[in-house]
Amino acid sequence: MDIHISVDGRHDLSGQIYRQLRAGILEGRLSGGTRLPSTRDLATQLGVSRKTTLEVFERLLSEGYLSARAGSGTFVADGLERLPVERSPHALAAESARERAKPKAAARAQPLWEQMPETLPLPRPTVASPHDFVGGATDKSLFPFDVWRRCVNHALRVQARGPGTYRDVAGEQELRLAISRYLAFNRAVASNWDDVIVTQGAQHALDLIARITLRPGEIAALEDPGYPPVEACFTATGARVVPVPVDAEGLIVSKLPDKARLVYVTPSHQFPLGMPMSLERRVELLEWAQKRGAVIIEDDYDCEYRFEGRPMEPLKSLDRAGLVAYVGTFSKTIFPELRVGYVVPPASLYGPLLKARQISDCHGCTLTQTALATFMLNGDFAKHLRRMHKTYAARRAMLLKHLQGELAPWFEPIVPTAGIHMATWLRAPLTEEALMSAAREASVGLYGLAPFYQRAKPQPGLMFGYGNIAVDHIDAALTRLAGILPRVAR
Repeated sequence: MDIHISVDGRHDLSGQIYRQLRAGILEGRLSGGTRLPSTRDLATQLGVSRKTTLEVFERLLSEGYLSARAGSGTFVADGLERLPVERSPHALAAESARERAKPKAAARAQPLWEQMPETLPLPRPTVASPHDFVGGATDKSLFPFDVWRRCVNHALRVQARGPGTYRDVAGEQELRLAISRYLAFNRAVASNWDDVIVTQGAQHALDLIARITLRPGEIAALEDPGYPPVEACFTATGARVVPVPVDAEGLIVSKLPDKARLVYVTPSHQFPLGMPMSLERRVELLEWAQKRGAVIIEDDYDCEYRFEGRPMEPLKSLDRAGLVAYVGTFSKTIFPELRVGYVVPPASLYGPLLKARQISDCHGCTLTQTALATFMLNGDFAKHLRRMHKTYAARRAMLLKHLQGELAPWFEPIVPTAGIHMATWLRAPLTEEALMSAAREASVGLYGLAPFYQRAKPQPGLMFGYGNIAVDHIDAALTRLAGILPRVAR
């Protein structure tokens, strides 16, 4: 009897036949003891050479899927029907609740990961238009890629001269030196190069810190509203996450749970609302943590862009008791795809963090690290920041011109002193959903604040990201928005 095998074209004939026969055996369509056609008959049936079918049978025989009996032929091996069949995510999703509750042979993740949302509620571009205020994006068109190319070429030459071996878990020494100098000059964070650990972005740093400080059931506190991936990161450790409200001075320290083991804050530019934490509140937080032996994560995610007022001292520069793990990233100064961040931890956490880093991925891409070190040490990073500061200042000014001008009856902006996004409250009767939907029809991308709240009742508002929208597009988008607002407000 002919066996059903489809051959498509003349490419990888043996591979096509092998995969279909193997699938038939594993799925039970070819049960144990089934006799297969001879290699000559199968070749004739499929219109291929006998050499091709011989290769397939020899491979399946060597892997144990087939057995040969002298003088009798080739048969499907016995016992393979006991192998569990892996089901696709779509098949699992289609199962009834009763079937899903039954024990499965397929590998299963811990229930915690089954409950984790597939996509964290962060803004993603929603319109194919230049009039998109998505947050967290930078303008790559303004990055000096010619200079970066030279840095990468230099890094390639350095890498070609070195031995093929694993590198320092904490990162390349030149980059750690460049980061420590940058932090000392720009952020008043005193550190030596060997105090810095390079990570694969800020999220990686947060994950490492949470892993070494939190035990299942312990309390981790974070700002509400706040950054959703941080909540997911802490929850993944088995910790109990407690959102803490913020006000005009930042995190309300008096609302912190007394037994919190870890506290996450964005004191320089609260995410997503934008206000800085007052000096009085910073000192209060440090005193609170010292009394309880708690660890503070300070996420200084876009501190480079300050447009008014004196810069506030980071918590790290006020820390005398070894409480603050200072986390930074190049995602907002260069672009997120670079995947380079860093942490300057308390001395007591440095060794455990290195162990956690070695267990997770050993170290990051040394080519990127060497190129970035050259980019910083040669002064090109500072030049780039100065250019981008002027660009973002102009975009911020245009945004404020509209929000405080013809849009003032509908918006109450929370004017930040720094950063590349601006939050604003909506005046009644506007709602986030109605406004975002109407704006989308006008090819303007707007994003609500509601996804950033965990426990506190969301106040209707929007987050305008201006990192990747040009000044003239801000002007055009908000002029267009002013035209549709009267209709939306009715």
